[in-house]
Amino acid sequence: MTIINIHAERLLQILLLSCFTVSTLSAATTSDPNMPTTGSDKTEQTKTLSAAAKAAGLIAVPDLIPALVLDIRYATSNNFTGRQVYPAPRCWLQAEVAERLVLVQAELKKQGLGLKVFDCYRPFSVQEQLWQLVPDERYVGKPVRDKNGNPLEGSRHNRGAAVDLSLIDLASGIELPMPTDYDDFSERAHRDYTGNLDAGVIANRARLAAVMEAHGFSGLATEWWHFDASGWERFALLDIALE
Repeated sequence: MTIINIHAERLLQILLLSCFTVSTLSAATTSDPNMPTTGSDKTEQTKTLSAAAKAAGLIAVPDLIPALVLDIRYATSNNFTGRQVYPAPRCWLQAEVAERLVLVQAELKKQGLGLKVFDCYRPFSVQEQLWQLVPDERYVGKPVRDKNGNPLEGSRHNRGAAVDLSLIDLASGIELPMPTDYDDFSERAHRDYTGNLDAGVIANRARLAAVMEAHGFSGLATEWWHFDASGWERFALLDIALE
């Protein structure tokens, strides 16, 4: 083998190694859409809040709670539909509702706990998609339009006045054990279910309910994670796209 061939072969090896390294680093830095994130990127959250959303009174909750953990399931395939139905993991709520969550988070922080959010404002058109899959008012608010096609009835999520969430341990970031996973349409998800639940699980569920109720929220009987803000009826049903 000539010296020229040896150099050419060595150069090819270096080029291949470089390509492999770049590909590996690129894959390592690509975010997994199914993984929970924090709401610390306030600039990103704010700039995606559309003019229509602002006009409706919605705000990006991470702007008020930067440490909030977001696990917006409908922005991933990790939900009961098996597909992504939100274009991005946004948590928007009516301003006064978001301000109540600030108080909840502050109280939990004293106990070494925090909030993990699964869903906030939900567009009315998405509500219609969910209803087609689960037409059961125990778990999905029935969306109804008037004769002109405007939203008439729906979920409190469609008003930006409801939130789905759980508790986490702040030190580890791990969610506290709860009766079921999010969007479990079984009796185990009911607030009064005890069955074969561990005492610690029941206590965690009760702790979440207590802190939310102390700040103006009420729970849904069939879903341990769902809370409506008092006064929700004052807000209009919205079909503003999440961006």
